[in-house]
Amino acid sequence: MIKKNVWLAVLFAVLYTLSVSAKTIDLDDLDGNWHLRIMDGKEVRKARAILDFDSEKMTINGFDGCNRITGKLVVNNEIMFSQLKMTKRACRLSVQRYVSQRLHEVMKEGFTISETITNGVEGITLKSPKHTLFFGKMGNDSFLDKLVK
Repeated sequence: MIKKNVWLAVLFAVLYTLSVSAKTIDLDDLDGNWHLRIMDGKEVRKARAILDFDSEKMTINGFDGCNRITGKLVVNNEIMFSQLKMTKRACRLSVQRYVSQRLHEVMKEGFTISETITNGVEGITLKSPKHTLFFGKMGNDSFLDKLVK
């Protein structure tokens, strides 16, 4: 009986910690530029992938590491999708090809977004069935700064 109670206490502590460190985010808090830092556990900042969300127009623009991208955001039961249009330039670096391919997969598969802190950096995590992408906010005001104000 004691082991069961200890196990339940540990389980509740873990669930609470996860809920505190990954909160869902309002669409208007996404507005602005986000720099891809980590993809599936790998550091990918050198690809220079950037997403720019516009919640009012429900669009996403940016750079996938190789090409300019643009698309309409569709939300269905808190899952977002986008069919991206892009320019047709070749990728120069393998990290750019890696990021570009997986970023497009995430947009097609559908993803959730939560606010997270990774390696001490405030940002957002896009989670799809196959991939996890962590983005840091570009510019001075992060969404966590807005919450404190």
